[in-house]
Amino acid sequence: MATINETLNELATHEGAICAALVDYESGMLLGSAGHGVDMELAAAGNTEVMRAKMKAMQQLGLKDAIDDILITLGKQYHILRPSASRPGLFIYFVLDKARANLALARRKVQDAEQALVM
Repeated sequence: MATINETLNELATHEGAICAALVDYESGMLLGSAGHGVDMELAAAGNTEVMRAKMKAMQQLGLKDAIDDILITLGKQYHILRPSASRPGLFIYFVLDKARANLALARRKVQDAEQALVM
């Protein structure tokens, strides 16, 4: 079990990590962050819209399933959004340097962090 700060600081130590955050996608509020290189307040608000849009699309399609994660691949970065299974309305946002990060390990690291998070 880990606090928000412990969880985000642990993610920030992952090979290729740029920054990590915990976001409330109902309000768009940034609940915590670690790392540097991205305006996390702005990123939290913008990715809140991504999460809301996907949740709405799933509802409209009648999909009775849960999102494991959403991957956004940029030219130089990976952005992983992972909704919390145990804390609805929250998601972990993890940004990695594409040239240095192992995507499979990063996705696993976010999964482990989400499961260990206590609030």
